[in-house]
Amino acid sequence: MTLYGLKTCDTCRKALKSLDKVEFRDIRSDGIPPDVLKSAYAALGDELVNRRSTTWRGLSHDARAADPLTLLAEHPTLMKRPLITDGTRFFLGWGKDVQADLMR
Repeated sequence: MTLYGLKTCDTCRKALKSLDKVEFRDIRSDGIPPDVLKSAYAALGDELVNRRSTTWRGLSHDARAADPLTLLAEHPTLMKRPLITDGTRFFLGWGKDVQADLMR
């Protein structure tokens, strides 16, 4: 299982602490592999882009209109966090629904 997030994100830290045998990848320093990004976007759609983030608010209107995959590749901190994958499924965030699915 792999968790994509930020090492400074409290929610990502909570998820890391709760999950066993999870590999952490910091999206700020490592980015998101293009194949993972495409698969996650195919599974989750526009939900993957955090339109309430500081990064989003700092983008120009024209930049916001760009393709979401391009935006996420250029600005990985636009991604809602954490993004967790077990290789076939994707989970976004650390809400009770995600916790229930992953803590079984």
